[in-house]
Amino acid sequence: MPTDHARFARALAFKALHERAGLFIIPNPWDAGSAKLLTGLGFEALATTSAGLAYSLGKADGQVTREELLQHARSITSVTHLPVAADLEGGFGDDPAICAETILKAAETGLVGGSIEDASRDPANPIYPLPFSVERVKAAVAAARSLPFPFTLTARAENYLHGRADLQDTILRLKAFAEAGADVLFAPGLRTRQEIESAVNAVRPKPLNVIMAFPGADLTLDELAGLGVKRVSLGSSLARAAYGAFFRAAEEVRQQGSFTYASSTIPFAEINTLLRNR
Repeated sequence: MPTDHARFARALAFKALHERAGLFIIPNPWDAGSAKLLTGLGFEALATTSAGLAYSLGKADGQVTREELLQHARSITSVTHLPVAADLEGGFGDDPAICAETILKAAETGLVGGSIEDASRDPANPIYPLPFSVERVKAAVAAARSLPFPFTLTARAENYLHGRADLQDTILRLKAFAEAGADVLFAPGLRTRQEIESAVNAVRPKPLNVIMAFPGADLTLDELAGLGVKRVSLGSSLARAAYGAFFRAAEEVRQQGSFTYASSTIPFAEINTLLRNR
């Protein structure tokens, strides 16, 4: 885990990424090894993925406990010099006070940012009512502001991930979260130029994060920058890419009795060297 001085420096660096001109990419490692490799590739910040973590623990997304997530965060922040933010899901409790507590516990792991979403995990009512969602964001903001360093808080509007492709309500929520003090706004599932540009304009001057890791994603980084997007994340897609390659390789061995997959793997010596030198 970084020292207090290192954590403060990372927090300032992360804040500066959101304030400078242009966008930046924040890829999502799912374990310490992938975090080290992404660091070595020259990215400027990292974000955890709740789904990627769940897969590595043999669980489905949404089944990870808060302690498992916090331990995961420690494993990431301890192997990279980069700022790291976390997918803190719904804060691990309905009560705004629990959201606040989660922010404080996250900060203890070396994280310098994190997100709180408005998804309730209740199949009958998957999204919290807006007034209650705002209360939760306000509590998380208050906790973040109580820290001795600038913790970057992201508020997420989850409509599109729960079958509610309602742009008007999503924008209403993003604006309310911005007014409640969130530093960054995020509505996973926005895909079209019109949706993204509408969200950017609605929360301006605060930054918008978009995720570009779904089949058919055809907007380039240059195009996203032109729309005013500040931050681009990859969600669980890197973890799924790795697991996809693993699954196809194992399937080839099991079903065909061949080993052609080995020709496309990263060489043993190369990955050993990359991880030894980071």
